[in-house]
Amino acid sequence: MTQNLPTRRSGPAFSIPSILAMICAIASFAVGPSKGFFIAILAIIFGGIGLLLAMAPQVRGGIASIVSILAGAIGIVAAVIRMII
Repeated sequence: MTQNLPTRRSGPAFSIPSILAMICAIASFAVGPSKGFFIAILAIIFGGIGLLLAMAPQVRGGIASIVSILAGAIGIVAAVIRMII
């Protein structure tokens, strides 16, 4: 006789792109203007991917992705200003 044990249901988890987007957004302010510009672009790209993945019910990170997209945009503006000055 076999016994069926209930399967453990895992909760929603953050997606890797949303975590990478936050790291890139923070790093874009910590490096020089040219590297910061490209890292901010990466933050926007990873944030977009994370936002698409967050539409699935088992994946979290939608708000983190939105915040990282906004921070990436601010990072681009800051990098351009630092390049000019």
